[in-house]
Amino acid sequence: MPAEPSLRMTARETIALLTGAAGFTEHRPPPRTLPPDGPLGWAGYDAARERAAERTGEDESVVYGTGVVGDRECVLLSFEFGFLGGSLGQLTGDRLEAAYGLALTRRLPLVALVATGGSRMQEGMVALTQLQRVAAASTRLRAAGLAQIAVVRDPTTGGGWATVGAGADVVLALPGAQVGFAGSRVRPPDADPYAYGAEGQFAAGQVDAVVPGAELPGTVALWLRALGASGAREEPRSAAPLPRARPSSASGLPASGREAVERARSLQRPRAEAYLADYFTVRLPLHGDRCGSTDPGLLTGFGLSADGQPVAYVAQCGTATRPAGYRAAARTIRLADRLGVPVLTLVDTPGAANDAEAERAGAGAAIADTFAAIAAARVPVTTLVIGEGGSGGALALAAPGNTHVTADSYFSVIAPELAAAILKRPPEETGSTADQLRLRPQDLVELGIARSIVP
Repeated sequence: MPAEPSLRMTARETIALLTGAAGFTEHRPPPRTLPPDGPLGWAGYDAARERAAERTGEDESVVYGTGVVGDRECVLLSFEFGFLGGSLGQLTGDRLEAAYGLALTRRLPLVALVATGGSRMQEGMVALTQLQRVAAASTRLRAAGLAQIAVVRDPTTGGGWATVGAGADVVLALPGAQVGFAGSRVRPPDADPYAYGAEGQFAAGQVDAVVPGAELPGTVALWLRALGASGAREEPRSAAPLPRARPSSASGLPASGREAVERARSLQRPRAEAYLADYFTVRLPLHGDRCGSTDPGLLTGFGLSADGQPVAYVAQCGTATRPAGYRAAARTIRLADRLGVPVLTLVDTPGAANDAEAERAGAGAAIADTFAAIAAARVPVTTLVIGEGGSGGALALAAPGNTHVTADSYFSVIAPELAAAILKRPPEETGSTADQLRLRPQDLVELGIARSIVP
């Protein structure tokens, strides 16, 4: 078994780890001459740059060019932390902007291998404004429908994290890497170090996966495939194929509303994981809402279906969906739409979480954002209701005109127990209330809410 790559690999070692025998073609921007000791005339700055060049063999803190990862050509940019802490200065900005521009011109995905301490003090505000250049270049790539993947190495802090790193579509981190906006010398002395590491950022929903170095080439290659990063978008994409209904202990269609609800709530009924495992040959999760929270009851990501087609997925797991889940759903749908990848949603929730914590976390706004993401999607969205379809918390993930149901599902404006309570009916009338709500799979097809019952 090969040795685990070092956490502090050089820029070129990290590129070579991903590209292997496929090699790498370096590019350089047009040369620029800086004033002596830089734009601020910082005494000793030129000497420090010369020492960094002698130590690393590089003349700047970023190397970029084109290469092949797996079977996908991409633009790679890699930070050299040994060159003044991988800091961003004016010439670094030139290279970063050129790397994004190369990806735009060639219509290639961009993979950033980040290891930086932030902006270069010796260039002052001139260095800091390079973050605006990077943000603008990244925005142009997003507008062109090109994927951006960041691999954050040790350390990734400051403006480099807040632009190249956290601004990417997919963020992968090496185990044990220091990751955070505040570097170790500027954060509060009593700060919890876990919050500034790869694992802590993953727990907070800011990183999609923590990937050991030995697994990095294969993982990045799969992400490039799953994001549809082939260099040219298919227009239009075909819809995601419908999943097959998973075997259930029940048979046939429910005879009553009460039976439909009981079957949807049964512990023996197949859940989202079973559907996703059957549907995808490769599944790559996206993790978190990028606002500091996660919802384990909602799964999102990209994968490859049995026919090799990239498909994005959003799947409820039978629990009340929390605001973080809706935000993660909206993030995934918008990313898929930008990349031209069709979306599959699996609906299964008794409803949106309605506790005080959920309200403080912005449940209404998060649900509204999910409705908006699906309404605005230009790619096909396919929905299968596999269990409970509880009110607006379920409808937020349902595709208008392309929703299908299984025999183990129901969809209702409100749970029948709650409806009976609101109508001041005794509990024994819950069953008749369920019938009145017309929530069975066959009712939903007849009403035009669902297109079909998936056998």
